[in-house]
Amino acid sequence: MNLTDKQRALIERIGVFQEKLGMQPVAGRIMGLLYVSDKPELTFDEIREALGISKSATSNALSMLQHLNRLEYITYSGDRKRYFRLKLDKWRDLVQQGVESITDFSDTLQEVVAMRTDSTPEYNQNLLDIADFLNYLHQELPKLLTQWEQQKR
Repeated sequence: MNLTDKQRALIERIGVFQEKLGMQPVAGRIMGLLYVSDKPELTFDEIREALGISKSATSNALSMLQHLNRLEYITYSGDRKRYFRLKLDKWRDLVQQGVESITDFSDTLQEVVAMRTDSTPEYNQNLLDIADFLNYLHQELPKLLTQWEQQKR
């Protein structure tokens, strides 16, 4: 697969962005490649060769991305290869999972404050403010998604 310098730079930017979100560097670059590639489905070897990474790094990153529900593979009858693609149609599920994890962390912060002493009221209040804002996000994000979908129609 021949990538232009512009495509390589964009893949790198996407990879760095994913890395900042906690993704492993190779996995972020694989996501970048799958976003940028003209072919929406790439084989293991196409991914490995395009990014110049080892088989083990490719395998580990693909496994992690599948575990995180970011990509999937498909097969074609008569072809033994697996073709990997991003799960772009599942982005709403990922947003919902994020909303649920926000709520879980908010509950955890509230537990933390309940266990803390009263000797640091400003710190405790900051934790409660974070928990309160996360609860607010949990309430508002589904509404925003619904509004956006209605505007799109």
